[in-house]
Amino acid sequence: MRPVETRYARNGDIHIAYQVIGQGSFDLVFVPGFVSNLEIFWEDPGFVHLVERLSAFSRLILFDKRGTGLSDRFNSNDPPSLAAQLDDMLAVLNAAGSGRTALLGEADGAAIAVLFATAHPQRTRALVLFGGYAHFHSSVLPPELFAEFLRKLDASWGRGIMLPRFSATRTDDQRFSAWWGRFERLSASPSSAMTLARMNAGIDIRDKLPKVQAPTRVIHRMDDIHVAAEGGRYLAANIPGATFTGLPGNDHPIWMGDGDIDRIADTIEEFLTGERRAVSGERVLVALLVVRVLAPRQMPTGINDHQWREQLENFRELAANLFALHSGHVVSWEPEKIIIRFDGTARAAQCALALRDFAGVSPLRLAQGLHAGEIEASADLVTGFAIHVAEHVAAAAQSGTVLVSSVVAELAVGSSLRFTEHCAIDIDGLDAPVRLFTVAAEQHLEPARTHKGEPSLDALTMREREVLSLVADGMSNAAIASRLDLSEHTIKRHVANMLLKLDLPTRTAAAAFSARHAKD
Repeated sequence: MRPVETRYARNGDIHIAYQVIGQGSFDLVFVPGFVSNLEIFWEDPGFVHLVERLSAFSRLILFDKRGTGLSDRFNSNDPPSLAAQLDDMLAVLNAAGSGRTALLGEADGAAIAVLFATAHPQRTRALVLFGGYAHFHSSVLPPELFAEFLRKLDASWGRGIMLPRFSATRTDDQRFSAWWGRFERLSASPSSAMTLARMNAGIDIRDKLPKVQAPTRVIHRMDDIHVAAEGGRYLAANIPGATFTGLPGNDHPIWMGDGDIDRIADTIEEFLTGERRAVSGERVLVALLVVRVLAPRQMPTGINDHQWREQLENFRELAANLFALHSGHVVSWEPEKIIIRFDGTARAAQCALALRDFAGVSPLRLAQGLHAGEIEASADLVTGFAIHVAEHVAAAAQSGTVLVSSVVAELAVGSSLRFTEHCAIDIDGLDAPVRLFTVAAEQHLEPARTHKGEPSLDALTMREREVLSLVADGMSNAAIASRLDLSEHTIKRHVANMLLKLDLPTRTAAAAFSARHAKD
């Protein structure tokens, strides 16, 4: 992909550089972190790959914040306020012809995205917050360390001073280190970098989080070297309806990390469109729920074999609906064992608790185990050691119990779930015992909704209802486009709008919603 034309939006006397890439069915604005340069970014293969992925399903808008990259500089004695930066973003959207957009905020850009969403809810379609935080000093640097950081900026800016704080894995790469120093020099002057750092140190948007109305997905590398993962967890825990996706790795920039870019782009694409690109042989981080269907201790009084089979069929139908509502995908379904994969640990645990509650008022006995890890996925097969671990966790569970591994407990922090340490088990292939926890709900748990109340078909246009019924029939966007004699681009826009209006996470959840209302 070749660099695209750089244009300028005006906010009063200030010019803000921006670029527009792709022809997707909706707009996605990338709000950069500390500093950026729209021309230099295109020299990095990781950044180019991220842009290619995001612009494949959206009209992607990139910009340099005031004082950075190709945008106008500011007087260091009169730095821009956060409100001025919001006005700059609004000017970019207006210049690019964007009415309503999704925002992808990185690091301090996540805070700016949150502020924009609360100030301009009518212009905000959805939020994706990557490596972000609400309060600088508790998530990035405490005041005493920040003072030393400023001294280093003053003495060494332009020589790659930020690289060790952003990517420890790339510091030994001499060519990349030299490029990073050039990136610093062309992204901001030393005085501008220090001014921006001071401005970021003042970020505290904790009081704004409950006011966010847009659907929100928080993504964070669990060992992020620059912003503690707890910063991302705090965002997800305090933004209404937000979900959290934790990824392995310690690189801070969204466009770094081996194998991470596709995983991040997949997560963003599925959140914003309801679809996820399937790549044969891809290794992905998932939550795996293993449900053991146990034989009853004794057949309930007055029930015969035929009625028992009906009970099992009812369970199968209800379980399938619960999996769909929680965006679960069945890996295998045997009479006595079901394996389901989820993209989020909290969502998987919520589904397990719902299944447990159903079994508690039926003759069924269920024992469930949940683990998170990497698997190799293709269209027809899911393999990986994580499944082996999940099966052992389930084997340790008793009737009516949901056990989760310590990995799940760590990734689901801030999700309104309560974990209590239960035991530890040895698993072949692992050096150390696996700690297991029981899980319970601190409040009534349902799939997270941004809007209160059950979504209604009344929110959809007639065309969107038609598309919903075809999605429920299992048809792809291409097949729906052929049936309705519309472009696939138009169908993708209808699906994205439909999911947003109904506050549903995926096409599978939309199909389940349609099935429920068809019975009403």
